[in-house]
Amino acid sequence: MSEIKAAVVKELRERTGAGMMDCKRALKETAGDMDAAVEWLRKKGAAAAERRVGKAAREGVVESYIHHSHKVGVLVELNCETDFVARTEQFQELARDLAMHIAASDPIAVSREDVPDDIVERERSIFLAQVKEQGKPEHVAEKIVEGKLRKFFEEHTLLEQKYVRNPEVTVADRITDTQAQLGENIAVGQFVRFKVGE
Repeated sequence: MSEIKAAVVKELRERTGAGMMDCKRALKETAGDMDAAVEWLRKKGAAAAERRVGKAAREGVVESYIHHSHKVGVLVELNCETDFVARTEQFQELARDLAMHIAASDPIAVSREDVPDDIVERERSIFLAQVKEQGKPEHVAEKIVEGKLRKFFEEHTLLEQKYVRNPEVTVADRITDTQAQLGENIAVGQFVRFKVGE
């Protein structure tokens, strides 16, 4: 496909939020196939996002979410590198989505590294007691406990949880997608979840 029509480039830009030149290149690389071009941009953007992970994310927003029952509320701090990106609709939509996810999924920490040691040790001892109760040998028991701990982190830490609006991906994947679109490092600073009676 020698000539890419401007309308097709515009449509790809609207679908992905990528720059015009990137959209044009993606369409050329994929012979005008829209879906393949979206995938090409996602791969390119994800690779670029990986390179930015060490960059300081000191700008951002604090987003709130109150469930319609008024029984659950969330505040989440979402950080990025520049104020310009913090004001974009995609970044603010991500912050809203994360606040809603936290309200629904009740994570205990942002990442597994943030889970307090006493909670990890408590869970480990519970899992170990369960496995010993089943009479498993020591070397097998340790592997089972590690597997159960991994599952615990996947269910209870924000970044590893299945994203409520698309359980095919994790919250970390959802953040990486937005990083790829915006070209900046994005990180969850902190969050707090309130529930009436707790």
